Amino acid sequence: MNLQEHYETLYNESIAKIKSGNIQTDDLIDSAADNRSGITLRIRPDTNLTKRILDFPEQLRQVDPAQYYYRESDVHVTVMSIISCYTGFDLQRIAIPDYIRVIKQSIAGKTIAIRFTGITASPSCIILRGFPEDDTLNIIRNNLRTNFKNSDLEQSIDKRYAIQTAHTTVVRFRKPIARLNEYLKILEIYRDYDFGTLYTNTLELVHNDWYHRTERTNQLYTFKL
Repeated sequence: MNLQEHYETLYNESIAKIKSGNIQTDDLIDSAADNRSGITLRIRPDTNLTKRILDFPEQLRQVDPAQYYYRESDVHVTVMSIISCYTGFDLQRIAIPDYIRVIKQSIAGKTIAIRFTGITASPSCIILRGFPEDDTLNIIRNNLRTNFKNSDLEQSIDKRYAIQTAHTTVVRFRKPIARLNEYLKILEIYRDYDFGTLYTNTLELVHNDWYHRTERTNQLYTFKL
């Protein structure tokens, strides 16, 4: 996949929908009854990079505070959704050590590097564009696909879509955007902005809700490359 082309196409198509008011709002984002959860292998940017990233949605918050803006504690890059969130998932029904064993068999390399340059969007959210600087992330993902599919463990890898990007979501839409023209102007300012590069040799296996809210996320294991 050509990530640059993918992100550009997604941005152009989504901004056209947003301009026409055809956005997708998340009705469950504030629901106390939302009990969807799953397990995810993810990466967390360091504090300095996260703060630099969040300067951008903070500008959007000043225009329209009603949308859902990710907090510093919740910003992440998904390596793989091992079990995508669904209602009724029970962590007690799976054997976490077995998942840890398969992930250990799958990880490779010494450092993952992801350059965050510019933004893209979908009709439901605003996203930072991430560009892996080598094949380490893809190798790990392909190893996970192979090793989990060769196991008898519950998993839903690639069931929703085959993850190929290295993006991080920073805004989700709760309702129609207020002061739309001002909102769109800020998006254009940051369209090719250099947010910095994530370097890490640490992966987290977490039990998480749909939004990776820290109060609903439990760290299960930390892996070192």
